[in-house]
Amino acid sequence: MRHHAEELAGKFPPLLVAAERVAATVSQGMHGRRRVGMGEAFWQFRPYQVTDSVRRIDWRRTARSDEVYVRETEWEASQSVWIWRDASPSMRFASDRTLPEKAARTDLLVLALGALLTEAGERIALLGEGAPPRGGRSGLNLFANTLENARSSAASLPALEHLPRHAVTVMVSDFMEPAEDYAAIIGHFAASGVSGFLLQVTDPAEEAFPFQGRIRFEGTEAESAHLLRRADRVREAYVEKLALHRARLKDACRTAGWFFAQHVTSEAPEAALLQLYAAMTRQNG
Repeated sequence: MRHHAEELAGKFPPLLVAAERVAATVSQGMHGRRRVGMGEAFWQFRPYQVTDSVRRIDWRRTARSDEVYVRETEWEASQSVWIWRDASPSMRFASDRTLPEKAARTDLLVLALGALLTEAGERIALLGEGAPPRGGRSGLNLFANTLENARSSAASLPALEHLPRHAVTVMVSDFMEPAEDYAAIIGHFAASGVSGFLLQVTDPAEEAFPFQGRIRFEGTEAESAHLLRRADRVREAYVEKLALHRARLKDACRTAGWFFAQHVTSEAPEAALLQLYAAMTRQNG
């Protein structure tokens, strides 16, 4: 059995395996809650489908019949969640070899969130790819493949895709483009009745600007290089500007009724995922 399990696990991309481990940890932290749905009161039983997780099977009801049944709560219209993650060149940054790149951490968080959502019966899709949301294990695998294939053509800003009213979107990025650009995007989706969640992922060096002395900074997206003769002298101004930029992002989210959180790559990914998933649960609870 162990050999079979190891062989099966080897067929999945390492990122998906890591994401499911993170998702499992967060799921335990949610005290066993399996859904982001709008109610937990019993509604009905329905026949099991291949896209359902085996954890949703009601074994008592199944034992009284020749069919396998799933227990549905009062809100079982699967919610569709469109997820966008920034995979632009600026995300390929890590200030230390012991830290993951922002892109790697973002992919891990997004895929782990997808695992939690599909386990809860929701449907997921990658925003801007034109694919319809799908649920279950097959939906998660398709999402993982789409995530991998979309790396080579990633923009710094999410596409203004038309989403159905009452849809949900999750955006994960360092959000280092002008705050006005993000405010316009948030306003576009919010005007259509779409609820949203933003998670800002940054490197510790981007938070503290720990640089000293003469340093040449080179851009990752064709920006011109910039030489600082005394980098430590601009630290205070940099930290203040970052705080102002983040405050504008928060204001844009607050105006639209969206959620905003931040995560630094030196921190455990489980903490950020738990905060994000709990916020989604509270909004739909």
